[in-house]
Amino acid sequence: MNYSDPKLKDALAPGAARCPAISTQEIIAGDAVPAPKWVRSESYSFLGDEDISADRYISADYAQGEVERMWPRTWQFACREEHIPEVGDYYVYDVGPYSLIITRVGEDDIRAYFNSCLHRGTKLRHSGTEGTASEFKCPFHAWSWNIDGSCKTVLADWDFPHARKEDLDLPQAKVATLGGFVFINMDPDSPSLEEYIGPEALEHFKAWKLEDRYVFCHVKKRIPANWKLNQEAFHEAYHVLATHPQVSPSNGDVNSQYDTYGDHVNRFISTLGVVSPHLYGKVTEQDVFEQFVIGDPSALEGSERRLAEGETARAAMARLFRKTFEEANHVDLTDVSDSELLDCFSYSVYPNMFVFPGVSLPMVYRFLPDRHDHRKSTMEVLFLRPKPSDGSSFETAEMQVLRDDQSFTEAEGMDPGFGGILDQDTDNLLLQQEGLEAASKKSLTLANYQEVRIRHCEQSTDRYMAMPPLEVDWHRQQKCGRHS
Repeated sequence: MNYSDPKLKDALAPGAARCPAISTQEIIAGDAVPAPKWVRSESYSFLGDEDISADRYISADYAQGEVERMWPRTWQFACREEHIPEVGDYYVYDVGPYSLIITRVGEDDIRAYFNSCLHRGTKLRHSGTEGTASEFKCPFHAWSWNIDGSCKTVLADWDFPHARKEDLDLPQAKVATLGGFVFINMDPDSPSLEEYIGPEALEHFKAWKLEDRYVFCHVKKRIPANWKLNQEAFHEAYHVLATHPQVSPSNGDVNSQYDTYGDHVNRFISTLGVVSPHLYGKVTEQDVFEQFVIGDPSALEGSERRLAEGETARAAMARLFRKTFEEANHVDLTDVSDSELLDCFSYSVYPNMFVFPGVSLPMVYRFLPDRHDHRKSTMEVLFLRPKPSDGSSFETAEMQVLRDDQSFTEAEGMDPGFGGILDQDTDNLLLQQEGLEAASKKSLTLANYQEVRIRHCEQSTDRYMAMPPLEVDWHRQQKCGRHS
């Protein structure tokens, strides 16, 4: 079948123009071990086909509008609970000009203080730091606060009769936790995190039990592109054939599934171990299987390199993945579905968090704007590993910061093959940033289905940009962050 046949395209209603090859759900339905409900669901909506303006990526004024309207109103992943396991542990989270100290005050009490002295504004803790504290003391004039946010010391308080300590609690952002992640929101009138994510996506998050994992590799790199371009490179599998030709033969790229949930969550499911519809008739099941063998030569030996009569590459790969992960992690994966073992599940929580909950590569992405240049941003990759089932201790990885010119493959703990894929993704972004600035056509044309996650994200941005700047009353902020 010619999938680019204009007659086929004209016969489909707007938003229905999905690849007519076998669908993601049909592939998953054929697996030996059935997938759970959250995998088997679908939630696509046609969100329009209008071009979107390039101003949102190239305008400094637009970026400033995001700082004033969007960033302080949205729920953002700030750290993992294992970053602050003990009372007094803290982690500094920055986004744009905002800085917050995430602190564990009690076993079930996590708070997020605005990182600014109430005397003359000096940061209480440096950006990009974490540690343990018994107090937060300003390095400039020694005003200090207890870890519960109450004012401890006003140096030479006889000169500040107008600044009573009981009125000087550190202002707080709202805090919530989900799946071991700590989220913050600077707007005291924001909906709860549960309302923000929505009931269906929340059910998915709870099914993953990510609180039972910990960060064993954390890598950060600056990217020469606006933060939205940076993350939108990962919103779709449409780019796989051109950008990642080495993995395309065994990736169901063009027939990936795309879903949206409410205003703030979307996902795709991209099946692995199947022939790309782009390559039907050019690649065999044995070719797909051998590509996997080349990628991991230790996985197979001898006769196992050949598929059995009538066996698919996907079925063989599921069998081998199950065996490999069971032996590596000393767990029983008998009831874990083939899809969870093999496939790429990418969930985006607006504005800047991606969660990949699968078994083979559980990880998280975070994208943040560069404070000083709207044409730059950072990308973080956090790999999650199961906590030891016997309750033994584990070590949470410190963040590695790569130089701009370094490859992701150079990060300690990064799989070289996957690091190379990240390099391919991010190498496109400078060209895209500069191309949008040079273009006479100051807009982007998006696919109805394969790029619906980008449209979903940008429509969310539009809603926040239509709001007035958030005026934060710091007196109201003094107690809004308490969490239990």
